[in-house]
Amino acid sequence: MDYSLAAMKIYGSQLAFSTEAPHSEGSSTAHMLFGIRFQRVWLQGVLLSVKYEETGEGRLLLDDGTSVVELFVLPREAEGRPWRAGMYVMVIGAYIATGCKDNYPAIKVHKVVDLSAQPDREAMWYLEVAEAYNIFYAPFAAANPTPHKHLTFNRC
Repeated sequence: MDYSLAAMKIYGSQLAFSTEAPHSEGSSTAHMLFGIRFQRVWLQGVLLSVKYEETGEGRLLLDDGTSVVELFVLPREAEGRPWRAGMYVMVIGAYIATGCKDNYPAIKVHKVVDLSAQPDREAMWYLEVAEAYNIFYAPFAAANPTPHKHLTFNRC
């Protein structure tokens, strides 16, 4: 994992349009979106289901309002945390393009934070993603045009 690559703030539906990044010697698998190389993503949404294996690993489904994403939670991240369906959470983790049997995008979770108590969390998240696109991703997207016009945001 290359931690010099920032976690991209994106919507789950945008993961379907990412492509595998060209490999360079000594680098781990990465993906490209908007012309930006990434390995980790930052998503927020509502947990739809939570299941734990006997090993302590968790498999959670997250709905961010644009798609459903499967989350793989390691025992150390799941231990002592009562993740339940209906909670609104922030998730940062490694994007696994082919990790799920149900064809959902999949994330190997590095961090989960319960934001359920934050009243404006969902509205603010949509603004944060749009702002990240306008400030950080749009210059790269302009330099690397994508045929997926619905991936862009209207600039305010």
